[in-house]
Amino acid sequence: MNESLQTQRKEQILDAALAVIVSNGYDNSRMDDIVATSKLSKGAIYWYYKSKKDVYLSLVNHWVMKYSAVLNLIIDKDRPAAKQLESLFQYFIDQYENDPDVFKALLEFWTMAGRDKDFNKKLQKVYTEFITFISAIIQKGIDEGQFKNLDVNITAMSIMVNIEGIMWFTLFKRQNMNARDYIQTISDFILAGLTKKQQEVIS
Repeated sequence: MNESLQTQRKEQILDAALAVIVSNGYDNSRMDDIVATSKLSKGAIYWYYKSKKDVYLSLVNHWVMKYSAVLNLIIDKDRPAAKQLESLFQYFIDQYENDPDVFKALLEFWTMAGRDKDFNKKLQKVYTEFITFISAIIQKGIDEGQFKNLDVNITAMSIMVNIEGIMWFTLFKRQNMNARDYIQTISDFILAGLTKKQQEVIS
């Protein structure tokens, strides 16, 4: 089997796994459900993945690779740090509106992380890398004199927590609020708090 067909099969399996976990939750998902949803044979599924857990750990890896490629484009050395953060917020709200199922699945994975060491290790690694990514933007803004001299790690963690807030819109939908309004308001607050006032820049 050539590499492109293998990649296509894996994506077909992972797309099916996402649909199953969103519909059933992790605990109530079965390999048979993934088989039925993927429309592949059971043998084809087990050729690539030995268990349900293996499938879902692989799904996390799949997202990391997919999103990392886009996020790395956000860190453009020629763009101000504030613009990079704006692009970061915009990217995640676009992702939520285009594919909210990913955020629903992440809630399931965080639940698993509380009781399964492999999921815990996987998600800790993912979030550590994401915080490092945000920290690089914050540090750039500080170095260039655009941002206040704040604790980089705490600031990055605060931004990550607010981005994670999008996930709660998958559970609690308010008639008078939507995810885009939420993120836009939060990003405005964050950028206002980070950015030096004009007199601070001059001095």
